[in-house]
Amino acid sequence: MKNIRSRLTYQFIILATAILLFFSFGVYFFSKLYLEKRFYKRLQDRAITTTTLLFDIQAADTTVLKLVNVSDKELLTSESISVYNEALEQFIFFTHPSDTSFHKKLLRLVSSTKPTAYTKYQDYQVLGIHFANKGKGNWVIVSAIDITGQGALEDLKKILIVMVGVGILLLGISGWIFANRALAPVSGVIRQVNQIFPRNVKKRVEYPNPDDEIGTLVATFNQLLDRIEEALVTQKMFIANVSHELKNPLTKIYSQIEVALLQKRTPEAYEKSLKSLQEDTRTLTQLTNTLLNLANVVANAENVKYTPIRLDELLWEAKSQIQKWHEEYQIQLTFANFPDDENALIIPGNEASMKVVFMNLMDNACKFSDNKTAIVNFVSLPAEISISFFNSGPAIPTRDIPYIFQPFYRSNASAQGVQGHGVGLSIVSQILRLHNGEISVESDTEGTTFTLSFSLQPS
Repeated sequence: MKNIRSRLTYQFIILATAILLFFSFGVYFFSKLYLEKRFYKRLQDRAITTTTLLFDIQAADTTVLKLVNVSDKELLTSESISVYNEALEQFIFFTHPSDTSFHKKLLRLVSSTKPTAYTKYQDYQVLGIHFANKGKGNWVIVSAIDITGQGALEDLKKILIVMVGVGILLLGISGWIFANRALAPVSGVIRQVNQIFPRNVKKRVEYPNPDDEIGTLVATFNQLLDRIEEALVTQKMFIANVSHELKNPLTKIYSQIEVALLQKRTPEAYEKSLKSLQEDTRTLTQLTNTLLNLANVVANAENVKYTPIRLDELLWEAKSQIQKWHEEYQIQLTFANFPDDENALIIPGNEASMKVVFMNLMDNACKFSDNKTAIVNFVSLPAEISISFFNSGPAIPTRDIPYIFQPFYRSNASAQGVQGHGVGLSIVSQILRLHNGEISVESDTEGTTFTLSFSLQPS
């Protein structure tokens, strides 16, 4: 395939050549019309001179012929002049009486209904004019070959062909130069892009003119690099944290088994070791399931099936499920501005995914609360549904709030002494992004509130 530089050059040549040919044909065509018109004017002058000498002055035929030739400084090639009566049947005067058959062939080309007729016959240009003289009409027919005009047209044709050929050559050279100059910034961008590797992903493409199309492309590419860098950093952090989180329980399990096998112990000691192993295994299972949920949400985002779900009912189901797992949790649900139309409580979404969101936020609220209590407030508005999850636990530092939705990030100030892996809020963020929902966080000394907002589509 041809590169852009070649395509631009070919397109430039084709377009400019078409314009050159258009103007060349125009020059040739109008030059031809001008030369024909000028020659017909000369034929007309010869016709008028002939009739004036023949009928007004009544000169002899030989005298008329001499005077007609004298009246024009340049003799016409193969000129013939004949005068016929009104009916075009009898000729009155002819410059070549020995050959009257030529103009007889041209009589059919002269219309008797028009006073003047122009036509061409082979190489001849023919003019027929009707003159009225003393109540009688006569037709004067003049024919000649415009050798000078034909020669001028041939010379003009050669000049135009040469000029068009030279023009196409110059257009090809200049088109290649201009295309190369226009695409030079692109070559620079390509060189910079080829220098970007994973080890220097922070490098960005530089371009001096950010307002033109290439500048816009560079800006878009740099935004893509920003997202790639963010994804790589997240991936590295994810791998590091997964390794750390998996290593701790596995190491602990292995150590306990190794200690238990060093010597025989009492049944009570074995039972205590098994309970400890059970707890570590449960922690490892929860972490594995959480990671699988996160991977499933990210990898299968396009395959998520959406159905109408009623959010208030889903909240009750999530509350029942979370309290079944943790009997010590207290979850208080309040509903404000409850609408009469139940359609105002329905959004399109995936029920299982949204249930995970509610359960994660309820679990976090209870887990970080001093009294294991979460207050969930459901507000239905005409344009949106708002659901807030409040707990009275320690405040999240302002500096940590922008990062709490990243995988494995945990605030040291608020999460100290609380079991967890820092993945739940990342799952919540991913699922809400798929459902076009928004989440906001407010945290102070009184507690922390996570607020979900869902826009209602107009029916």
